[in-house]
Amino acid sequence: MLTLSTRNQMAIALLLVLLMVLTRSHHFASVHNLADASWAIFFLAGIYLRSAWPLLGFFALSWWLDFAAYTWGGVSDFCITPAYVFLLPAYASLWLAGRWYAKQYQFTWRTAVPLSLSIMAGLTLCELFSGGGFYFFSGRIAETTLSEFGEQLIKYFPMYIETFVFYIGIAIVIHALLALIVQQVNPRNTTTG
Repeated sequence: MLTLSTRNQMAIALLLVLLMVLTRSHHFASVHNLADASWAIFFLAGIYLRSAWPLLGFFALSWWLDFAAYTWGGVSDFCITPAYVFLLPAYASLWLAGRWYAKQYQFTWRTAVPLSLSIMAGLTLCELFSGGGFYFFSGRIAETTLSEFGEQLIKYFPMYIETFVFYIGIAIVIHALLALIVQQVNPRNTTTG
């Protein structure tokens, strides 16, 4: 199981907040846009942050950034529909998948299997809630069918997976490097990864 000090959790939380502001606020940037890291942030928060309070904080932050983008940033409010509420279970799915993985964590290669399972489950549920919620309940699609939703899923889901894997890959590299440094400094402490 992954255990981190409160200080380390606070540092990670601040980094995740900064990452969300930098990537979700791409609505305001004009020169360099980073892909939205929100999905990876909720997953990583589930892994690294013990309390459930950050989940609520990240919900609020994501909503505020979206609100600011369409209110003051000139971004279209196309996605702000009654289906926006489906982001709550979508993001919670990622957080819960990360939370489940944190309980399976060991700093060995065997951790790749539960990590992969949690990623697949979290991503799939997140896309079904967010994409399905928008498709069926936003009012933006005149006639909805399961087959057309399947086509939309095949078209857009790989882009979300690609972005998620990009950010999670960076997190894995950073985590592994820090865990190796901790092992070198304190060889008995192998559970804090």
